[in-house]
Amino acid sequence: MLDLSRLDFIRRGAFQRLFGGDPTSRSAGTLTSRVVCVASGKGGTGKSIMASNLAVTRAQTGERVLLVDFDAGLANAHLLLGLAPRYDLGHLIDGGIELEQALVEGPQGMYLLSGGVGRAALQNPTRRELDRLFRALRPAEDLFDLIVIDHGAGMSYGTVAHLAASSTMILVTSHEVTGLSDGYAIYKRALMVNPHIRVGLVVNRAPNQAAADAAWDRFRAACQRFLASQPEYIGWVPADEAVSRSVENRVPVTLGEPQSPSARALREIAGWGAIELARTSSAFYDRALRALR
Repeated sequence: MLDLSRLDFIRRGAFQRLFGGDPTSRSAGTLTSRVVCVASGKGGTGKSIMASNLAVTRAQTGERVLLVDFDAGLANAHLLLGLAPRYDLGHLIDGGIELEQALVEGPQGMYLLSGGVGRAALQNPTRRELDRLFRALRPAEDLFDLIVIDHGAGMSYGTVAHLAASSTMILVTSHEVTGLSDGYAIYKRALMVNPHIRVGLVVNRAPNQAAADAAWDRFRAACQRFLASQPEYIGWVPADEAVSRSVENRVPVTLGEPQSPSARALREIAGWGAIELARTSSAFYDRALRALR
């Protein structure tokens, strides 16, 4: 856990203490992070497993990665990563701490900002609370190369504001009809608030490739028929006992059982080319703040 005594170093000093560098050393036009939102229409799709393994896999390549668990109040990314954060998003909303105090280092040098557990107020924050939170998160864009945001299932106000600001989203669904239907609803909403967002679809926990491909065909057909648009199909992850073991052991499957079918699939998805381009024309959280207006 980071515990800095000089909170005014959040821009330059925190960068130096975290990473041994200077944010002003980045080349022009690359000052702020790339941001990828990971979302799903319903719970139980394995979205948080996707997000946590994405963050770890990208950190293995040398990127400075922050995972923000925005499943506020029902967060579980810290469990999947084997971490015990002292602070969470709620503390940032309350204003009692600064961003760098809330960050905890995880596997492969990635960092986590926890969403908190059992705090009812976090599950439905007001516009004013989200405004404070987004302002508190803005400095992270100068500290990290990539920010992965793990959203709670469904379409909360905070999720919609993020999607309105984002250039890139990974949409996680199951091969089942209910998962596809809820995933379609998220995709439709994302296009409504952000027609230019680039969306990659992942079919998770599929019994085999045939089932995953059939799910993709159904999803694509519905999107083309009713939205005249479709996401990119960026991969499928097989149902795999290795994932269950990774959750029990609190070690990401890409680290604990890197040769398992699920780990190989997750690494391929982490290589999606759009992640390299997931940067907006202005700071992400500046855009998210405007979306709250």
